[in-house]
Amino acid sequence: MVFPRPAWEQFRDRVAALPMSAAGWKRVFLGNAQDVEIDAAARVLVAPELRVAAGLQKDVMLLGMGSHFELWDSQAYAAHEAAVMQSELPAALQDFSF
Repeated sequence: MVFPRPAWEQFRDRVAALPMSAAGWKRVFLGNAQDVEIDAAARVLVAPELRVAAGLQKDVMLLGMGSHFELWDSQAYAAHEAAVMQSELPAALQDFSF
């Protein structure tokens, strides 16, 4: 996940408020968070340990998700999207109109 600062602060506060039973997930979200800078060529350097954890290879995709972005390995996302398209429509979307 990639957050603009205001959205990150809201997310961070919600995660920090979780009970101790969620301590492991709090560590995943908060302990691995990193501030990054956009360079003069409009690029962001993702730390090697985060690239490995996210399974990022050479080609990546940045998907807008409203309040944040998701950064995916292109091949992993293609497989994920194919699986989603083959699954049944969730009940939450059955009455959704476009």
